[in-house]
Amino acid sequence: MIRRASTQRIPDGPESGAQRALIIACFVSRVGNGLFNTAAVLYFTLVVHLPAAQVGAGLTIAGLGGLAAGVPAGNLADRYGPRTIWLVTLALQAATMAAFVTIHSWLAFVLVATLDRLAATASGAAGGALVARAGGERPAAFRARLRTFVNLGVVVGTLGAAFAIEIGTRPAYTGLILANAASFACAGLIVFAGVPNYRPLPRPEEHRRWSVLGDRPYVSFVALHSAMGLQYQTVSLLLPIWLTAHTDAPRWTVAAVYAANSGVCVLLQSRLGSTVETPRQGGRAFRLAGFLFLVSCPLMALTADVPVWVAPALALLAVGVHSVGEVWESSAGVALGFGLAPDHAQGQYQGLLGIGFDAVQALAPVVLTGAVLGLGHAGWLLLGAFFAALGVAGPPLAAWAERTRPSQPGGEASARRRPGETALVE
Repeated sequence: MIRRASTQRIPDGPESGAQRALIIACFVSRVGNGLFNTAAVLYFTLVVHLPAAQVGAGLTIAGLGGLAAGVPAGNLADRYGPRTIWLVTLALQAATMAAFVTIHSWLAFVLVATLDRLAATASGAAGGALVARAGGERPAAFRARLRTFVNLGVVVGTLGAAFAIEIGTRPAYTGLILANAASFACAGLIVFAGVPNYRPLPRPEEHRRWSVLGDRPYVSFVALHSAMGLQYQTVSLLLPIWLTAHTDAPRWTVAAVYAANSGVCVLLQSRLGSTVETPRQGGRAFRLAGFLFLVSCPLMALTADVPVWVAPALALLAVGVHSVGEVWESSAGVALGFGLAPDHAQGQYQGLLGIGFDAVQALAPVVLTGAVLGLGHAGWLLLGAFFAALGVAGPPLAAWAERTRPSQPGGEASARRRPGETALVE
């Protein structure tokens, strides 16, 4: 049974101080991400004067190349401590981001973008391991608050980028890029000052640098989680194209669905996410998310078949349902992703999880626009059924994975720890 989240505040102390520092650091860095990601393509095309096709190809090359850093960076975090490696990756991200203001050719763009994605992938693995170490006695509540502020940071950054885009000058775009670089540096300083330098945990003799690849239940979870990640670009990419090309809905509808998606996630992440603590609960949350997506996808398709004055309301209803599913899906992902990973190898496991997710996100535009838009209404129905099928696989996969965890008897996450040791779940 999913337990209700307690309303009692976490007492002050080293543990809560580290959590606050991580939340603030992640919020600051995501504000920078929102600033840059909103305007990046416009900067490369309008300021650097690269053709759109070259920008797309360069970003694809960088995205795929960046996948190589996930597991190696995670291994380094497990061996030398997650804070040390995360601070290094934040410094690298600050440097590569600042380097974007100096590029003048496609080759330079691809080089800098690839280095940036390598640093970002490494940062995801090391940062995930650090969040796991700071999880405390209520890790689900902590990670839910963290995701709330991560989502809020992106919203704030996106709104800030709108002003620079409206100005449209090179100094305005340069300011966005340098602000993002500064956000990584500020996040690093906050982590350095406020988060303990957790020592590496002892590793069993059978531990190997690529042990995660032999963990079949976890690899299966990575595949499930990555495939379900298509739902993010269903709202951010697929629905806006559908509304523009297949409906007569006012153009402000696209902005409204973005705002609705962000608002629902920010408002509900802590309330719902804090109830998903164990892998078993994560499996059930995956199933619920899949059914919600099964409802939302046909509703999105129906926006092309209703009067123009109904289409915006129907689109907002569909996105509202989808966003609730997104909250359950993201909460399930972190519950399983951290709860099934061995304490001593959180970095390695988070590295593989990031590789799978990023790979699918790189392929998502081709899959969604080619398959779904190509099939029209039938494509939307198939997409919803696909999400539902993935969701149904959640509970049995979680049960299978828990049976293979020697430290988690009885099918629930083990609460056994050495005295003074924090829970190693995000």
